[in-house]
Amino acid sequence: MRIEDIKKALESVKYPNFSKSIVEFGFVKDILLDDKNCTILLDITSTAKDVEEELRKDISACLSSFGLNLTINFNKPKEQTQQSNSVSGKNIAPQIKKIVMVSSGKGGVGKSTTTVNLAVASAMQGKKVGILDADIYGPNIPRMMGVNGMEVEVLGNKAKPLNAYGVDVMSMGILMKEGEAVIWRGAMIMKAIQQLLTDILWEELDILFIDMPPGTGDAQLTLAQSVPVSVGINVTTPQHVALDDSRRSLDMFQKLHIPVAGIVENMSGFICPNCNTESDIFGMGTCEDLAKEYNTQVLGNLPIEPAIRKGGDSGKPIVYFEPESITAKRYMIAADKLISILDSQNEVSNADIQPIMPAGVSACSTEGQKIKAEHEAKKSGGCGTGCGCH
Repeated sequence: MRIEDIKKALESVKYPNFSKSIVEFGFVKDILLDDKNCTILLDITSTAKDVEEELRKDISACLSSFGLNLTINFNKPKEQTQQSNSVSGKNIAPQIKKIVMVSSGKGGVGKSTTTVNLAVASAMQGKKVGILDADIYGPNIPRMMGVNGMEVEVLGNKAKPLNAYGVDVMSMGILMKEGEAVIWRGAMIMKAIQQLLTDILWEELDILFIDMPPGTGDAQLTLAQSVPVSVGINVTTPQHVALDDSRRSLDMFQKLHIPVAGIVENMSGFICPNCNTESDIFGMGTCEDLAKEYNTQVLGNLPIEPAIRKGGDSGKPIVYFEPESITAKRYMIAADKLISILDSQNEVSNADIQPIMPAGVSACSTEGQKIKAEHEAKKSGGCGTGCGCH
């Protein structure tokens, strides 16, 4: 038996969820052979226990015919201290470094378009990025990323995200038939969002952008109680009727103890495709005062540009396909601001998010309201019955 024979055999062992072998990746750092005693040292990049367990199983199976007394040692990154998102200390996606909640007070303001282009722009700046489309009722991300209709690969009991433009993508729109309506109550939405985090094989990402449903309901609360949300982004348009809803979204971030990275002002002017001049048709710059009110910044003023609509419909994000356009440059600047905030951010904890609802209990339900009342009463020293004793 020779070390060369063992290494040759290991070329058939694929690194979990990849097509390359552990030898091709250069993960096999040393092989020691003493008669029938063999020690293999692997230097891997993942901290996940299931990756180590799968490699142990595959390597043992690969070398079973060699009749060796096999010892497999792993050198891997030190597992990061889990950030806590609630009083339970639970974080259901610890392999993701930073989570960005993209939210809006109302629908139709370009939230999904913003999510897609900020994510692609961040990936273009060297970050390992993913998008989770949590807008269960209106999942537009698959079309905007050009992955609608693609088959999802299932490994074991988990699904592997699709990838486009260097960004991992998962959405209910990928898992369901195109055009199929989702008619679910709040508790089912809450469970679906948790499963999209736990039952998907997310890699160790630098940033996961989560495209939230519009409004300030169960979905936002569930997410904030499931993972430590690093920052929130509010997407709005310049009209004052939209800004009224934006205040609710920004107030939600404050109540959920989520730091606000900034506001994206969409439809801020119109760029003529013929002369390239910018015209103010819906108002422009109205978000500056709103940003000051909530002690944050405007990440970008994004104009209306025909190329944005074409890119969204065809699955070709403007920031990737027309990088020299005015809109693409503004998205890149906004992404750069966001990355700077995330890179300089200390450990986040949304630990004061309350009430902590049991699984499947909507915060808006009768039971949820009762739990909330009891929690508020305990904080204020009351008995929780509403008698006014505090």
